[in-house]
Amino acid sequence: MSLNDSLQEQKEALVSAFAEEAHERLGEMLSELRSADIAEILEEILEEDDDLPVAMGLLERLPLERRANVLGYLPGEEQVEITAAMSDETLLSLLEEMGSDERADLFNLLGEDRREALLRRMAHQEREDLKRLASYEEGTAGAIMTSDYVAIPTGMTVSQAMMRVRQTAPDAETVYQLYIIDAEGRLAGTLSLRQLMVARPGAKVDDIMIKDVISMAVDEEQEEVARVVARYDLLALPVLDADERLVGIVTHDDAMDVAESEATEDFHKGMSIGALEDGVSRVPLWSLYRKRVTWLVLLVFANLFSGAGIAYFEETIAAQVALVFFLPLLIGSGGNAGAQAATLMVRGMATGDVGVKDWGTLLGRELLVAGSLGLTMALAVAPIGVMRGGEAVAIVVAMSMVIIVLFGSLLGMCLPFLLDRLGWDPATASAPLVTTLIDASGVLIYFSIATAILAGV
Repeated sequence: MSLNDSLQEQKEALVSAFAEEAHERLGEMLSELRSADIAEILEEILEEDDDLPVAMGLLERLPLERRANVLGYLPGEEQVEITAAMSDETLLSLLEEMGSDERADLFNLLGEDRREALLRRMAHQEREDLKRLASYEEGTAGAIMTSDYVAIPTGMTVSQAMMRVRQTAPDAETVYQLYIIDAEGRLAGTLSLRQLMVARPGAKVDDIMIKDVISMAVDEEQEEVARVVARYDLLALPVLDADERLVGIVTHDDAMDVAESEATEDFHKGMSIGALEDGVSRVPLWSLYRKRVTWLVLLVFANLFSGAGIAYFEETIAAQVALVFFLPLLIGSGGNAGAQAATLMVRGMATGDVGVKDWGTLLGRELLVAGSLGLTMALAVAPIGVMRGGEAVAIVVAMSMVIIVLFGSLLGMCLPFLLDRLGWDPATASAPLVTTLIDASGVLIYFSIATAILAGV
């Protein structure tokens, strides 16, 4: 049984138990489910069944700490819908139990009046921490970091540091990585919990800490944060403000969420689709239409250039009708080769594998590879050219194949770099855009060669 089928059965069982007011059975079923699974079930109840009272009733059956955990797993739209039905006191108690990063994310989704009402009820330290985390620009390290970490002052002994870990561990996002800070709050070093446990109790943390710490500025893009966490296989990445003070950490699981989100966004852009607010199965039809229609309409008009090119070479086509047979094959091959090259470059730039400085080297490599691909494809299609139109047509088709594939590959490789230089997202060098440009260019290349070679035939 798949995970989705299992969750569907559990959802039906929970809804049935709730309707029958079988409180004991309902409590047992909820206790056996993981928080992420409960959140997915609640999401389906809200979206598919549009039954807020049932979702609220199930959520209220959970202990406060677990309820806050489940709420953190819900998408933003569902969080807003559920919290709108809560009193300020109830919501405040949930916010106090949530992780600092999830608390800030939910806080930013609330209306201005609700935020002000909640802030007035908070303790000073909590209020200032929440306002600070909620103030960072979306898409930056500050927006995804948490302030729940274990900080140990410099000068402490190992035994004192262990006591500090025990005191702060219940509220920390992770205790496996510890951070040493000086009197001004600047990051001095880091050490793992394992290092602390095996060290001599009287030793100073300053002597055993790692001073060469990989860190990130608070205003750095979240995509770069995820890349650094993956590159160095970090459990958590410390985030520093302009004065080098430690203000938070980005944990590995949050970095994974960012990487998934960014990869999805690049895939959508790669096919000329705008960013979706939700999963493709849940996004409204109008929104799905709106995200796809703009580029498609623009590309329709771009394809008119292909038609204009064909019209310009009407005499050549009329004299050698066999040429038309090979037109889709040639421009399709060029488009495919260009889309491959563009995909490789966009992904390489996204992962940091290649940069603008590598353009010259990559151009030379692409010339060799694309030329070899074009020659191979030309040899494959030449016999068909002989059968369909004779040796002269075969020569035209073979030459066109080499040049179109070469041109398409170079265009697909260079376009992401050009867009990046212009300050646009390289992912915009999408397959539809590349293939449309190559369609028009391929028509001109093909029929120009045909006109030159077949003029005297």
